[in-house]
Amino acid sequence: MVGTLRTFWLALAVTVALIAVPGGAASADPKPSNGTVASGRTAGADWSVTRRGQGDTWRVKLRLPQPVVFRAALPQIAVDGRVIGVAERAADGRTISLLTSNARVVKAKKVQLAWNGAVAGAGSQNYQASARTAQAAAPVGPVLEEDPAAPGPYGVERADYDLGDTAVRLAGLRGQAVEMRAAVYLPKGAEGARPVAVFLHGMHQFCYGKTTGTPAINWPCTKGMKPVPSYLGYESPAKALASHGYAVVSISANGVNATLDESAPDAGTQARGELVLAHLDQLRQWVSDSDSQLSGRLDLSNVGLMGHSRGGEGVVTAAALNSARPSPYGIRAVLPLAPTDFARNTLPGAAMAVILPYCDGDVSDQQGQHFYDDSRYAGKDNVLRTTLTMLGANHNFFNTEWTPATSKAGSFDDWGDKKDPVCGRKAPGRLSPKQQQAVGAAYLSGFFRLNLGDEQQFLPMFDGTNGRAKSAGQAVVYTQAQQPSASRTDLASFALPKASVTTSKAASYCAGAGNPPSKDKRLLPACAKSDGWSTDFPHWVPSYFAPDVPTTSVARLKWTTKTKPRTLVSIKASSPTAREALTFRAATLSSKAGLDVTVTDRSGAKATVSVAKVSNALSPLPRLQGSAKVIMQTVRIPLTSFKGVDPGAIAQVSFARASKTGDVVLADLALDTPSSVIGGPTALPAASIGDQIVFERNKSQRVRIPVNLSRPSSVPVVVNVDTNIMYGEGRVPAKWVKVTFPAGKTKAVAEIRMRGNRKAEPLARLDMTLSAPRNAIVGDPWGILTVYDDDTA
Repeated sequence: MVGTLRTFWLALAVTVALIAVPGGAASADPKPSNGTVASGRTAGADWSVTRRGQGDTWRVKLRLPQPVVFRAALPQIAVDGRVIGVAERAADGRTISLLTSNARVVKAKKVQLAWNGAVAGAGSQNYQASARTAQAAAPVGPVLEEDPAAPGPYGVERADYDLGDTAVRLAGLRGQAVEMRAAVYLPKGAEGARPVAVFLHGMHQFCYGKTTGTPAINWPCTKGMKPVPSYLGYESPAKALASHGYAVVSISANGVNATLDESAPDAGTQARGELVLAHLDQLRQWVSDSDSQLSGRLDLSNVGLMGHSRGGEGVVTAAALNSARPSPYGIRAVLPLAPTDFARNTLPGAAMAVILPYCDGDVSDQQGQHFYDDSRYAGKDNVLRTTLTMLGANHNFFNTEWTPATSKAGSFDDWGDKKDPVCGRKAPGRLSPKQQQAVGAAYLSGFFRLNLGDEQQFLPMFDGTNGRAKSAGQAVVYTQAQQPSASRTDLASFALPKASVTTSKAASYCAGAGNPPSKDKRLLPACAKSDGWSTDFPHWVPSYFAPDVPTTSVARLKWTTKTKPRTLVSIKASSPTAREALTFRAATLSSKAGLDVTVTDRSGAKATVSVAKVSNALSPLPRLQGSAKVIMQTVRIPLTSFKGVDPGAIAQVSFARASKTGDVVLADLALDTPSSVIGGPTALPAASIGDQIVFERNKSQRVRIPVNLSRPSSVPVVVNVDTNIMYGEGRVPAKWVKVTFPAGKTKAVAEIRMRGNRKAEPLARLDMTLSAPRNAIVGDPWGILTVYDDDTA
């Protein structure tokens, strides 16, 4: 991700002289350049729509009565109730704006702030089905004999450091200086270098106190203000790990938070990754310094990263940046906690556990699910991947400094609806702050002890067998798990039709959620209906910076009482190695559904198991504001459950309807045995997109965007390029381009079509995003297409 940084806000005006091309025709458009075409006031907020040049692009500006709250999700602007794009926040904190080619803004009657596709404060609660909102039953699993968060044999000592508010400059912030500050927790008296876990907090208010006459966005904090100590909010898991012999470094990222809206092209993602590596660089110096308190005490060849909120995307980025280094640190495990995923990055090589709080009122679309979905087959590796959906948990309360009653600065419950029967403050299934922090400590401690210390007793918490920690109490946690490749035999991903998979008329393949259906013939039909952005479908929610790139594709089984035959899909199977269980991911798109799974061996013996007897994956999740989220769970059926079948000679697996009606999605059918292998930096090449400069011309033309690999690959590499962020400049329509590098090749192009016109328009800088690579990692994902107009004004 080092290199040219893209313009974050699409088509920002650049104050340079336009180049006039001889022969260009002047536009006869009667509307004045930069003229206001609509304006008004909505709920105390002033707004305007202003035309940009003579072309079909408008700036929509909204000034709110109060500053926009700092949170992980990016602010959006909705026109007449429909979100049109991500907005830029001005330095005053109250004004947001965007550029769009969506002509509906010309006739705007209302302009409002929105988050995650929903208008802020729209009051969309619907409790008509409150009888069906009861807390779901916890997956059945053993309580572990050892609790990962229980105090260990070591005392805990601190070795905090603070090098000042402007100690390091980050390329991801265009050289902006930020703080180098961290809390360090060490096992007292432990001999030798210890495994290191680095914690990175996310987007939150960065200064607190009283001041007047200063901008809302400012770093360092102005007189009368103090930095919010967000980095001190993870003390419980830090102490638990340190007491068991691990070193924990929790770093401050207030400077990134304070400057990203004005300086960062990617909402601070690259800067957060760079900040993590800058701290590791500093720690390496101290480890080598015999006079340092940290001398010889940290093992930087055995590192784990936890990132909360935007920090989750930051630590995934740090792992990718680290892998591209000549001498990378040994980053072996990454835990994104309630993360954002604005650009569809992938994480091959390192063990991963994504935590999705079901009552997340900030990243309410659970977009972090993409880290799991996109990394499953991103490259050949041998690590355990997990997603943990935690019912009753919100976004903020994992951090005590983001929790009322324990924070020094201001904080709040991000799930704002107090009366919600599932996530409201008094809902039976809602976790209290202490309960949520206990769950977080258990899973953070267990994850790093498993993946840095190879403490296999904690494997059941992450491998899909639903092991539970005593300190997590009655928390309900649903699991998705993909075992390491060495202990897994993949039978069918259900991403696309396959010769070994036979489907009935009731089975199809789908991806995404939308209405109406896409006109792009390359895309599969939508799995569910959605009027734009929806928080109900984490697997299929569009990415902020790559909204046109296809999301997770699955098999959809939809049947009624008239559906024939009873068998919906069957899969030819073979396993050269005996495995322990048959596994797949599943969820229901409607009411509770029933499926029977039949396994047949090579001798013809067969046996059937009902999914309902081993999993509640086909029961709807609790309803939030009138609808239930669709999040797949791993269904795990021990092969010993298929009585009379030879588990080492499986020949076929089939799914048949076991209820009158049903609408189910399936993914990732495999035979596996639970295991955990220590990961490490991947050796895959890095894929990067370049910039391009073109003259508009009056006719359509093909534009070739360079895409490069850092080194040749022995297998083909596939990357996805998106030519804009959700809304374009008009001349370049939203476009998804799939780019393939043949084995051994390092150069390719993404070809897009650009429309020409005879209207005089300002210089345009259009964003391009490279995302979701396969057999590669993300290098520099941001490209800029600069378009010079050839029409005189």
